[in-house]
Amino acid sequence: MSRYTKSIFKKSRRLGFSILEDNKEFLKGKKRTYAPGQHGADKHKVSGYGQQLQEKQKLALMYGMNDRQFRRLFQIAKKMKGSTSMNLLIVLESRLDNLVYRMGFAKTRRAARQMVSHGHILLNGKKCSIPSAIVPLNSTIEVKEASKKMAALGENETRGTLPFVKTDFAKLSGQYVRYPERKELNQEINETYVVEWFNR
Repeated sequence: MSRYTKSIFKKSRRLGFSILEDNKEFLKGKKRTYAPGQHGADKHKVSGYGQQLQEKQKLALMYGMNDRQFRRLFQIAKKMKGSTSMNLLIVLESRLDNLVYRMGFAKTRRAARQMVSHGHILLNGKKCSIPSAIVPLNSTIEVKEASKKMAALGENETRGTLPFVKTDFAKLSGQYVRYPERKELNQEINETYVVEWFNR
C-alpha cells in the first residue's frame, strides 16, 4: 500500500482520531464527528483483528508511512532491548521528518516531510533529504540558512515543543536530547495492538 496523500479529514472521522493531533479535523463541520458515509453514525462492534488494523492505520497515517516502511521500522524496534511497543514509538519519533515537526519548524508532519525532501534541513551540519532517516540522540537539526526566510517557518514557536527536543527559534535550530517517554506521546494510540498486528 502506498502512502496516503489525500485529505485526512475523512480518515480522521472514520477512525475517530485526530491524525494531526490537534483536533482540527473535527473543527470543520463540527456537527459531524462520526465516520463519513450513510451509516457513519451507526455504532459497530470492532473485532480484535479490526482493533489491531485500526491502531496500525492510526500510526501509519499520523507518521505518514506506507506498509513497507512501517514493517521495516517494526523490525528495527523488535531488535532493540526493552518493550517492542515502546521501542516502536521511539523509532517513529526518531524519524527526521517527525523531529522537524516536533521542533516546531513545520505545522504538520506532511509539511515537515516536504521540507526535508526539498533539501531545506541540515542534520548535524550536513544536508539530509531523507524524511525517514533515523536520527541518533544528541543530533542537531537546523533549517538551512538560505531557507530561513520561508514564510511558514517560526510560526509554531507558540505551540511549544515536547521535552525530548530543544529548539532555538531564533536560529531555527534544535537538538534531539533524549528518547520520549510514553506519557509525552499520544494517549489515544494503543501501540500494543500494532505489535500484535505485525506479530500475526
